Amino acid sequence: MSQDRIDQILCQWQQESPQLDASSLAVVGRILRIARLLEKHREAVLSDYGLNVWSFDVLATLRRQGSPYQLKPTDLYNLLMLSSGAMTNRIDRLEQDGIVVRSRDASDRRSVIVQLTPKGIALADQVMPVLFESEQKLLAQFGTLTETDTLTALLRQFLGSLEKSVK
Repeated sequence: MSQDRIDQILCQWQQESPQLDASSLAVVGRILRIARLLEKHREAVLSDYGLNVWSFDVLATLRRQGSPYQLKPTDLYNLLMLSSGAMTNRIDRLEQDGIVVRSRDASDRRSVIVQLTPKGIALADQVMPVLFESEQKLLAQFGTLTETDTLTALLRQFLGSLEKSVK
């Protein structure tokens, strides 16, 4: 098996500080690098639609809620793990682009609802199949369903553990 950048980094640490146990980098470093590369891949696919990763995240989160494709900003920023200020800026930009609209919450006049516009729904429905297909191609290297299922189970286990321990 060929060496990757993480192997090179581990080798450098071994040479510079042999007493340091950097073995966690074998997993964590690769996951972080994979995340960055996947985000870069998503950015490339989404740019054809005038989107980026953050705008897509809001669009997809609203779209998967089902009709009427809406959430309170608080629910959005909790789901997307953002600050309220960051969420406000994102909603502002998407509203300027005609992808979402804000309206008063009928059940609580102090609150607003963020809802996909027909343009936002159409954009989500156009982008989702393209993005999912491109990501499916990235996973095609896993030759069998068993390999994909094993990777999924291990990642689910790791994510579950992190969600409990990292606040």
